[in-house]
Amino acid sequence: MNRREFLGASAGALAGIGLGAGLTAQAEAAAAGYTLPAGRRKWRKAMVAGMLPGDMSLDERFGLAKRAGFDGIEVPPMSEAEAAENREAAERNGLRIHSVIYGGWGAPLSSGDDAVVTQGLKEVEGALRAARVLRADAVLLVPAVVNEGTSYPDAYERSQRNIRKLVPLAKELGVVIGIENVWNNFLLSPVEFARYVDEFESPHVRAYLDLGNMVKFGWPEHWVQALGPRIAKVHLKDFRREGNQFVNLREGDVNWPLVTDWLVRVGYEGWFTTELGGGDEAYLKDVADRVDAIFAGK
Repeated sequence: MNRREFLGASAGALAGIGLGAGLTAQAEAAAAGYTLPAGRRKWRKAMVAGMLPGDMSLDERFGLAKRAGFDGIEVPPMSEAEAAENREAAERNGLRIHSVIYGGWGAPLSSGDDAVVTQGLKEVEGALRAARVLRADAVLLVPAVVNEGTSYPDAYERSQRNIRKLVPLAKELGVVIGIENVWNNFLLSPVEFARYVDEFESPHVRAYLDLGNMVKFGWPEHWVQALGPRIAKVHLKDFRREGNQFVNLREGDVNWPLVTDWLVRVGYEGWFTTELGGGDEAYLKDVADRVDAIFAGK
């Protein structure tokens, strides 16, 4: 199977593993009072759970997210019992928990220490099982960490070898392992990122594209162009090169009209999750409005 055939087969397989399940984005948008432009009608708006106040019950937190204008939530790893409780609360409030933001910094799968890798594999397996209970279709994974003690070639080989151990479980559970681009000194170019994902030859390993993380050393639209159908999920952040800082959406150097045009061109359908600081209802509504503007190509 060549790369073109593999990508075609992967796209066809996505329907079978739950990506884009649930209400249509157009129906969700209509319920929220806005209309998505043509070509963007399967885009959905979510936030990370950490943006919600921590001193509320689950129903209060998820109710706030819904009132603010969001359709979904991305949650941290949790036990399967907690996952069932979170899913029920989300469903009561008209939300979908679409992803688990596992990470991978604490026990990187690129480590040369077998005990660290064993712990990391155990934690990712737990996140995958929680995702199944949550009815989420992806787990975000930071695949490797390059540092003074872990070389780039070692990180590449070790992380791929260890992630391959997780693919059978991901397939069994119907959950995608979403490889994130982040400040881990790894996968520093979009072409390399695409190759890294392709080498798994599995629709259950895809790219979790963070549009703010690469601004420091690249242009998000180039990453969208290079990754294309490999993109499973998108994180929304903005970054300003002057001052070297993350800022609110549409206040940094991400060229949102160009980025979203490229996402339409590559056929992206699915979730956009804001990963910003938390705040009150007025703040969250403002964030939701900023996402609507991005969806509208502004």
